[in-house]
Amino acid sequence: MNQVGRYRRMFSSCAFLLLSVASAVAATVPASNDPAQLLRQAESAQPSDRAEFNELMGRLDQVAMRLSPEQKLHRRYLMARQVAFAGNYDEALPSLTAIADQTADPVLAFRAGATVIDLLVAESRYEEAFTRLNPLLDQLPTMKENGVRMQGLGVAAQLYKEAGQYDASVRYADQIIKESTDAPNACRGWFYRSDALFESGGAQLSVDQLHEGAEACGKAGNTLFSLSFQYLLASFEMRQGRPESAIHVLQGSYPKVLRAGFPPQISQFEATLARAYQKSGDLALAAKFANDALATNANRLYSESTANAYQVLYEVDKKVGNSHGAMANLEKYVVAHDGYLSRLSAKALAYQIVKQQVLAKKLQIDELDKKNKILTLQGELDSKAVETSRLYIALLLLVLASIALWTYRIKRSQLRFMRLARRDGLTGIFNRQHFVNEAERLLRYCRKSARDVCLVLIDLDHFKLVNDTHGHAVGDRVLRRAVDACQAHLRSTDVFGRLGGEEFGMLLPECTLDNVLVRVEQMRAAIAAVSGAKDAPGIPISASFGVANAADSDYELRQLMIDADRALYRAKHEGRNRVSLFGVGMRN
Repeated sequence: MNQVGRYRRMFSSCAFLLLSVASAVAATVPASNDPAQLLRQAESAQPSDRAEFNELMGRLDQVAMRLSPEQKLHRRYLMARQVAFAGNYDEALPSLTAIADQTADPVLAFRAGATVIDLLVAESRYEEAFTRLNPLLDQLPTMKENGVRMQGLGVAAQLYKEAGQYDASVRYADQIIKESTDAPNACRGWFYRSDALFESGGAQLSVDQLHEGAEACGKAGNTLFSLSFQYLLASFEMRQGRPESAIHVLQGSYPKVLRAGFPPQISQFEATLARAYQKSGDLALAAKFANDALATNANRLYSESTANAYQVLYEVDKKVGNSHGAMANLEKYVVAHDGYLSRLSAKALAYQIVKQQVLAKKLQIDELDKKNKILTLQGELDSKAVETSRLYIALLLLVLASIALWTYRIKRSQLRFMRLARRDGLTGIFNRQHFVNEAERLLRYCRKSARDVCLVLIDLDHFKLVNDTHGHAVGDRVLRRAVDACQAHLRSTDVFGRLGGEEFGMLLPECTLDNVLVRVEQMRAAIAAVSGAKDAPGIPISASFGVANAADSDYELRQLMIDADRALYRAKHEGRNRVSLFGVGMRN
């Protein structure tokens, strides 16, 4: 039902920036109790090598009395960085924020500020992250140390990728590649570049580019970035429909990932292995790695890997006939996936909000500058009282009109971004989150007024075959055609939304069972006629429908969706291209 791209989104970039800090210092110096040398050694230690780092920090404890105030602050930064790498973002963030905002050392403030941005992303505080990014990039030209510049460029590349600004992410990644002076930095740049191209759809990502990046990361040795590039290669194999190749790549690096000990990366490997084994038919290993991912993600309920693991368990239970387990895992998948999608929407919206705030601030500065020029002109032309007054009024009105116009445009842009956050980008109908909100509101109204209401789930049959055979562009046109076919039979009071992939849902108020079956049958026939459309000729398209009624399932959206999904499953089981009505006996 879902595309390979839905199962892969790179984990939090926190470990990447921490690794950037580690590589910002040259090779380690000989063992010494000199505080400055100990700080440099701890700075260059890999965050994943906890034994080495802890030993160095212990030696710093022994000489703590000899540390200068600046060195104590540096030691505090190193301790906070290690806490963050262990996943304790709430504990590390206040200390790093204080260092970034208060230290007089510009290099240390820059490093701490870059790490703060990354932790804010991990905490889903995207607007704060983007607000801090622009001042950080303004300081970048003053940073001469190569490792520090790599950290700043890295946080920009990663944050723009997270917000869906892939062209900007690629530009910063290319700058990393151009300026890198060692293998780890080159690896980091190639990874950021390839990751952004992959997330954008992969149209510009070639196998040769992946191999070139893999070679650069191979020279870097056993770092988090080289392991992440192996994960990217496996994701590329999954997108190409080669799960066995993906398993080979992931299993080869999985022991190293476990030794590195970064939970988000471990869970991504495990969830993708679960999906790959499920695609290749090994259900036992699929279930094992899915459960491993859930255990690793015990404190990350709304991550993509958590949602993917629940979906694998749902599909495994569904395959072996465990309907009770399948329904339980489906419900958990819906909760985790909705939370994850909300985070993605928040990233894009935060980027646009901060972008508008920057434009508004620039406009305010420009307008203040205009006002100053007007006052200067008034003083120079004071002897020409009448002419000066007229000119001043005209210019002032122009300034006010300009402010009003820009204020209107900014407000209109903000409203448009809010509308986009509620709509599915491909079909223009409600996205899943907004569909759920509107459906729950309408169900409350129907319950109070004792009105009939029905929930319909729609799933296009064999849609993956259409994508595999004709390509995603044709698949997108078929999805839009199917939506248009359904909308022709909907009323203004009906709620229609895309739940994900090729699955749709609609809530029909004041619609009895007799009426809903007639309307749904019309929609089914209309979708089947899509194959005759001029932009998708000869492509057989059909859909299966599952219908649940509030009279049987009550007015709770969750129960209605579960019952409608059961009816949809029966429609699929009985041959597809049909409508199935939920009955109370189907709960057994």
